[in-house]
Parts: sequence; structure tokens; C-alpha cells
Amino acid sequence: MADLVTLPAGVAALVESGDTVALEGFTHLIPMAAGRELIRQGLRDLTLVRMTPDLVYDQLIGAGCAAKLVFSWGGNPGVGSLHRFRDAVEHGWPRSLELEEHSHAGMANRYVAGASGLPFAVLRGYAGTDLPHHTGTIRPVTCPFTGEELAAVPALRPDVGIIHAQRADRDGNVQLWGITGIQKEVVLASRRSLVTVEEIVDELDPLPGAVVLPTWAVTAVAEVPGGARPSYAQGYYERDNAAYRAWDATSRDRGAFVRWLNDELGVAHTVAEDRA
Repeated sequence: MADLVTLPAGVAALVESGDTVALEGFTHLIPMAAGRELIRQGLRDLTLVRMTPDLVYDQLIGAGCAAKLVFSWGGNPGVGSLHRFRDAVEHGWPRSLELEEHSHAGMANRYVAGASGLPFAVLRGYAGTDLPHHTGTIRPVTCPFTGEELAAVPALRPDVGIIHAQRADRDGNVQLWGITGIQKEVVLASRRSLVTVEEIVDELDPLPGAVVLPTWAVTAVAEVPGGARPSYAQGYYERDNAAYRAWDATSRDRGAFVRWLNDELGVAHTVAEDRA
């Protein structure tokens, strides 16, 4: 049975420094509030996993929370680069960042393998690319039936999987709809899971195309209205495009980013201040 918790309590109970943490959500239902809470609690040395690291991971990387990033694409959607991500890779600020790059298909298949209890996934998705030459977790494998050479990638089994959803009931059953991405697989693949939701309701009304994660598959649920902002939550609020544009200016400048941490999150970024 999933526990109903506050967001600070859920993060404190489930996430430790040094963990492998996946915060997933594609175009909407991105667990932005949960990412900011990881920063507030001062977590360090995290291996961050995400198919499309965007603002939430730019913030975590800039705050010095991340030691490694496992990903398939990174950017500020519709705007440009992630400047805190770039600063960490290019200049080691506020610390160096190890990278493990995959394709979208490779990441999705890795989550599915983890959710299925399998050690690895097999796919054609890397044929013709140079990723196998740069990423040690992509290995060639020969099909025993056809002789075709394919790519094998290890299952993803994060210590903690964090997603955002529209709602949950009081028993901890979670319901999400719209573009559901890889959220279900992340929860099933992870050793522990935290789901933030827009609201907790007495009963989950059926909706076409909705996914329901049963309470026994979820570790904890936290009610966090607006927890996906500035991304959107279908049926609740729209994407805040102005916030994505504004982040570009904030993230370009180390001093502006440090001020954002202090003003928005109440976090004193001593590492950033020392090295600015």
C-alpha cells in the first residue's frame, strides 16, 4: 500500500545522496516540484536518469546535486540549450558531470526491461550511429535465430522513480492521462517510487486512455497542486511558455542562477558563490 505523505517527507524518506534517481514525464506531468525539493534537501552525488532532461535537471545539475546523467536528449524545449548542464560539462561548474548517452528507444527499452525483471533489452535502434563507440552500456549481440547483429542495453533499475500524475485516491491508487510517456515503466522498474499528484480524491473516475498505477506498485503519494509547473498537466493547467523562455536568461549566468536558488528555493549555493 502506498503511503500518503507530504512532498518534503516523501523525499526525505525515499531519496538519499548517492542514489540513482529517475524523474520522468514527457512534455507534461514533469515532476518539477519534486526536483526542486531534492535541491532544498541538499542531496548530492545523484545519478540522474531521464529520457529528456530539461529545466528540472538543469536546476538539479546547477545546484550541484548530480554526479552523473543518463539520458537521450537534453535541452530547453522550444528555446535552446540547458546552460547549467553545459557549464557542468564544459567547465566542471559547480562540479564535473559524467555522461551516459543513449537513444530515446534505448532508454525506453531499458526501463521496460527493468519493469519486466529482465537484465537487458535488445533493439535495432543504434544501427548506423556512433553511440556504441562512446557509450559503454551499448553492446553488440547476435540473434541466435537469425544471426542478425543487434544492440543490447542493460535494464534500468533506479533506486527511486519520481513521476507526477493528475490524481490519486485515498488508498494510493494513481491515475494519469494524456501523454503518459514512460511513467508506468519507471515506477515498476524502480526500487522505491514517489508520485506527486494534482489532487487526492475519494474515487478515480474512469477516463479514456488513462493509466492506473495500483497502490501496491507505488511506495508513496504526495498531493502537490501545480507540481508540474511550468510544464502542463492535462485537464488542470497549460504549459507556461514564458517561464521556459525566462529560464534561458536565468540559466545562462552563474550569478543569476545563484540568485534564483536563493530567491525561489531559499537555498544558499555556497559552491557556486565560491567558484563564480
